[in-house]
Amino acid sequence: MDTERDVEDLIAEAAAAPVDGWGFDWLAGRAAEERPTWGYARLVADRMAHADAALDVDTGGGEVLAETPRPPRLLTATEAWPPNVEVARRTLRRVGATVVAVTPAAPLPFRDASFDLVVSRHPVHTDWTETARLLRPGGTFLSQQIGAGTMRELSEAMLGPLPPPNQRHPEQAVAAARAAGLRVVDLRQARLRAVFHDIGAVVWFLRKVIWTVPGFTVDRYRPQLRALHHRITTEGPFVAYAQRFLIEATHP
Repeated sequence: MDTERDVEDLIAEAAAAPVDGWGFDWLAGRAAEERPTWGYARLVADRMAHADAALDVDTGGGEVLAETPRPPRLLTATEAWPPNVEVARRTLRRVGATVVAVTPAAPLPFRDASFDLVVSRHPVHTDWTETARLLRPGGTFLSQQIGAGTMRELSEAMLGPLPPPNQRHPEQAVAAARAAGLRVVDLRQARLRAVFHDIGAVVWFLRKVIWTVPGFTVDRYRPQLRALHHRITTEGPFVAYAQRFLIEATHP
């Protein structure tokens, strides 16, 4: 039943829920997103098993790295968002990783050629020159990245029509990697269906994945949220599409 109390209760619940870390368990039963067929966590685990020194950039809460069954001798992770740093330190104790708090856009505090493996899942920004600096000769960079126009349908539900995206295209990543002196050995793309069953799931997602609607707050977007709630209750779940690409590059 589409009532004012229902929509406000759902919004308030989601607005109060914690969004620390990079897990999405809060959405269980309320929203779901397809996963790429390549299995990023499995690929990372395989690369880690053969690495000596590895770095996870933008580890979030360390959720993916913590799944590594055979961590390398030296395992380090970086995170720039302060609330996630402590979450990652707790999560990654079991794999013996050191979590380093860093400043966005600043050079990473490691010597040249420190790692034979660098990984990153959904980085905010990939500094390809810095990545090349950190890799040893023969080393590998493996990353699952957010593609151009991801969750565009949800962004437009809040912001209205948007121009075509001009960033996060896989071809741009390939060109930047090559310009930094790396050799791209694998590139895969996926368009993944995401389904939101209630407006609370939308609110929580927008609070967590902040680049979907920059500057999102419930108060600022309450009219759009109420309109989307009405759409969900009358037409069924809201569907958007996430764009992902996997890129693997090596240092000659």
